[in-house]
Amino acid sequence: MLERINGMIWGKGLIFLLVIIGMVYTVKLKAVQFRLIPYIIRSSRNKEIRKTQFKTLCMSLGTAMGTGNITGVASAIAIGGAGAVFWMWFSAFLGMATVYAENWLSAKYSDKTLKGPMAYLTKGIGSRKLAKLFAFCCLLASFGMGGMVQANAMSESIINCTGISKFHLSIIAFTIVFPVVRGGSKRIEKAAQIFLPFATTLYAAICIVVLYKTRSELSSVFLSIFREAFGISKCIGGITGYGISKAISAGIRRGVFSNEAGLGSSPILHSSSYNCKNAELQGMCSMLEVFIDTMICCTLTALTVLSASQNNTIEEAFLNFLGDNSCFVIAVLMTTFAFCTIIGWYYCGETAFLFLSNKLSKNTFSFVFSLVTAVGIIIKADKAWTISDIFNGLMAFINIVGLILLINKVERIKQSD
Repeated sequence: MLERINGMIWGKGLIFLLVIIGMVYTVKLKAVQFRLIPYIIRSSRNKEIRKTQFKTLCMSLGTAMGTGNITGVASAIAIGGAGAVFWMWFSAFLGMATVYAENWLSAKYSDKTLKGPMAYLTKGIGSRKLAKLFAFCCLLASFGMGGMVQANAMSESIINCTGISKFHLSIIAFTIVFPVVRGGSKRIEKAAQIFLPFATTLYAAICIVVLYKTRSELSSVFLSIFREAFGISKCIGGITGYGISKAISAGIRRGVFSNEAGLGSSPILHSSSYNCKNAELQGMCSMLEVFIDTMICCTLTALTVLSASQNNTIEEAFLNFLGDNSCFVIAVLMTTFAFCTIIGWYYCGETAFLFLSNKLSKNTFSFVFSLVTAVGIIIKADKAWTISDIFNGLMAFINIVGLILLINKVERIKQSD
């Protein structure tokens, strides 16, 4: 039943909407994606902006830079072939315009009590009911995508490396997550600022080393990505359309799962920034997150998997070059990425929870969230992924409605910038 529901939500309709809204905003904002790097370089010269935005960048990027950058990319390749990688790039490029728009709207409408899509759905559209529906889906997504899936993916690597039981690991996870999330956004930002740059740098460095050693395979890997993306290698037998459909679906779904463009989670996280009211800055920084997440990290994963693994797994690729140490390295990376995503998504869930009701305390929510995260280690991985896909899709549907209705409110970046 879960698979049927997931299929209905993530059918051609939602994928079509995500692509169209990205295209519309790309045209409206005059390909704002190409102005990202110059803008970021100029903004980084301001010490105050650099200091405050780095914390927000780490927390927001932490939600995107989860296990989906590793297991999600491998899953997309397994389902849609090498061609799925191209469609991940495609969705990320369009998603950069989408995430700029949603963060621009959030910066304009957010206040102390209303943040992210809840703010622009309530103030911009004038529909508190729609905002509550989004908040409800966001709350459930925080438990699924933010908690259960990340903990489940993390547990597999740890158990394979140490042999610890799932029950004991779930207890350890609870005792680590609960004190951090209980401290709120400041403690979450501080934790993400410490762990995320370390994990990202280490992961990128290992992938680059592997790719250097398999550099002779890269030309054929890139060729297979573009050939399979358009079904060129499958013309014989009349299966081109089916192959392309699978590649597009897998690539866009996993791309959205990884960079979260269009879901509405990014504007919630950016609403915690000191410079929240600077709409252009929030929009451009959120685009930078999508670029780092998909264009850099997911691409490194895809190329590493395709060039150094017969089974299309990062574990095999690392094993060939790190030997017995690969188990430990992967466990550390998966745990760090998962932890950053968990605490970042907690903030999204808490924000949605406070919007829906103030009857229960933050401490109660942090306890429940930590408990659900720990339970995610015990349940089967396929169920956790399916549940996450369902709530992600529901969030995206509602958020896209807001982006469509408020399209005339979003302004493109000033030409002088």
